[in-house]
Amino acid sequence: MMKQSLLKRITTSAAIADGRPVIRKQNLIVEEVLGRLAEGETYKTLLRRYSWLKPEDIQACLLSAQQLVGQAQPELS
Repeated sequence: MMKQSLLKRITTSAAIADGRPVIRKQNLIVEEVLGRLAEGETYKTLLRRYSWLKPEDIQACLLSAQQLVGQAQPELS
């Protein structure tokens, strides 16, 4: 799936999750998915936990995190 198509799955709205990035206008914030993955949860367990979640949604979370980190400017010494 193309990067832009994946990123369309990540949305923000002041009315949902206080404007934090969420998956497909649902009340599941990207930070939650990333945190669960960091704690060792797998795609499979995430997909079971949230029946509406798709593998592409998880990929979109990872891609958005990659882009955010790529935009970070290193501190100058």
